Amino acid sequence: MPDPADSKRFDEFVLSQAKRLREGDQLPSSKIQWTNRSYSLRRSIMDAMGAFPVEACPLKPELLGKVPRDGYQIENLIFQSQPSVWVTANLYVPSGAGKRPAVLAVHGHWPGARRDPVVQSRCLGLVKLGFVVLAIDAFGSGERYSEPALGTYHGALYGATLWPSGRTLLGMQVYDNRRAVDYLITRTEVDATKIGITGASGGGNQTMYAGALDDRLAAVVPVCSVGQYQAYLKAACCLCEVLPGALRFTEEGDVLGLIAPRALLVINASRDAVQFSPREAAISVDRAKEIFHVCGADDRIKHAIFDSGHDYNRPMREAMYGWMTRWLKGAGDGKPIDEPKFEIESATSLACFPGADERPEEWLYLPTFAAQVGRAMVEKADKLAPKHTEEWESTAVDLRGRLRKLLGDIPKAPKTVAKSTGSVADSELSIASLRLTGEEQMPIPLLAVRDRTAAETHPSALLLHLDGKSAALKEPLTRALANAGWVVALPDLRATGELKPPNDAVGRAIDHNSAEHAVWIGRPLLGQWVFDALCALDWLAIQPGRDPKRTAVVGFGPAGVLALTVAALFPERITSVATIDSPATFVSDKAFPNSMRLGVLAPGILNVGDISHLAALAAPNRVTIVDARDAAGALLSEADTRKAFAFTQTVFQALRIPQKLSVSKGMRADSLARIL
Repeated sequence: MPDPADSKRFDEFVLSQAKRLREGDQLPSSKIQWTNRSYSLRRSIMDAMGAFPVEACPLKPELLGKVPRDGYQIENLIFQSQPSVWVTANLYVPSGAGKRPAVLAVHGHWPGARRDPVVQSRCLGLVKLGFVVLAIDAFGSGERYSEPALGTYHGALYGATLWPSGRTLLGMQVYDNRRAVDYLITRTEVDATKIGITGASGGGNQTMYAGALDDRLAAVVPVCSVGQYQAYLKAACCLCEVLPGALRFTEEGDVLGLIAPRALLVINASRDAVQFSPREAAISVDRAKEIFHVCGADDRIKHAIFDSGHDYNRPMREAMYGWMTRWLKGAGDGKPIDEPKFEIESATSLACFPGADERPEEWLYLPTFAAQVGRAMVEKADKLAPKHTEEWESTAVDLRGRLRKLLGDIPKAPKTVAKSTGSVADSELSIASLRLTGEEQMPIPLLAVRDRTAAETHPSALLLHLDGKSAALKEPLTRALANAGWVVALPDLRATGELKPPNDAVGRAIDHNSAEHAVWIGRPLLGQWVFDALCALDWLAIQPGRDPKRTAVVGFGPAGVLALTVAALFPERITSVATIDSPATFVSDKAFPNSMRLGVLAPGILNVGDISHLAALAAPNRVTIVDARDAAGALLSEADTRKAFAFTQTVFQALRIPQKLSVSKGMRADSLARIL
């Protein structure tokens, strides 16, 4: 019987890793010490967010309509943040001459994006108080979603299309915010020295990072968004809030500290989720206060807590008005200012494009941008195709080094210890249930399958399925291999099968939280699964009668990526690798299908190469690709599969082993068993 505690083990492991990473943090003792730290911290944050353009492209702003109102007007406009990446926006402009302070309003996960009543409220309150306000749609939200509608979601398997290229939704948003400031500065109504930013939830997250990285933002007010990174590991957060590997170099308090000596008001709600709770936020704010102190800016940081749920309600807005008035207008003492009366606009009146089909065809949306970047990276990787064996050997060493670094630590496997936990009834096969000792005493439940009359000398196979060992046991190949005399190991990898954490799914991404939490600590699940697979291979290696000349690793569905990664990093451990119903590429111009797992989308993996490049690294071992699928999950023809794995074919030809690469559609399990 499964141990009830097993479902908690992955979360406990991640939390312990995070605590260990940050337990040595010390506060800066001087402004000089903090200044030196801030340079490296900003660089680390930007590297983790993904590549920003070296040069800013022309903004090319275009006014699409005006909404005149008493005392102000609202402009519906667009501007370009990156080539063919356009930002939909509303600019609220007070009537009258002269330069005004300005506030950039960024939204969170409200259904209407920048036009949602919750977002409009702060914009209307600010413009009535004399501020110019720019509200923008976040990348992949509002009018920037592929098919605009209320409540569209830019995270999960939609936003994850960015991960393989090393881009992040957070980085794209922060860069958009930087370009929004560029636009505000072009406006004659705006005082470029008096610009603030505010947002709640995911918008508050954007606010914190934009404030930390852009010194032009003089006042920063994140709402219902500040907590601690380690608290994020106890909850579900959107992909737009994930900073890959952040816990390897910082905690949230130091990110807030980057805003010093500019003005920072942090607002939290008493009844918010744990990751944004006042208790967690206080840890970060208290650390930031020490940084503000060494910067001589004690009066420029404040923490306000409201009796509320997750929101940006009127009392919170009034606190923000007072803060912006003090630090952008130089008036008042920063205390709350009563909100002026206003009327919410209809979403239609604030639309840049009342019909989705009115948007220009050349516009890039989140997945199409990700695909454009991804294809360019694949083209670059394809140029590594060798002409001879020696050329590939040096290239392979470099690519394996990149892959190991990208996956984080792959520690040395512990001594193999297997504990019997019973057996599974079967009339033909012997199916033993075991528990291997994995990393930091995490168990690896495993089924060992063999024919009852197997020969003394036998080949071995590791079969990987991300629904766990029970799903792998149902695959026809398992029985075909056992009947052919193989010993077959079917493990539950961490965060799968018996070890799957509760409430792990968000939307269609069924491993959402575990994959995110792994990325936060700089150890993507793909790398952690490689370690577990190695432990299972270690167990197979010590089985009596094992034939060392025949060891296979097979991945079903997205676990095919894992199988190829194991084969790429440790080709000496196996003799053949196969994928069945697995993706042929990481590049997708649409949201990934339900069958995809975030866990195999290690951020930046295209810096090593696409799936065909991983397959090439398995050489000189046999590689078999069965029923490959495109990025949308559709089954590829044999011809299209060969095209997708053309790089692999080139490598195998250069190594003079073209016969060791097999590509097929509809191969029977017993036929595959013979090939392996």
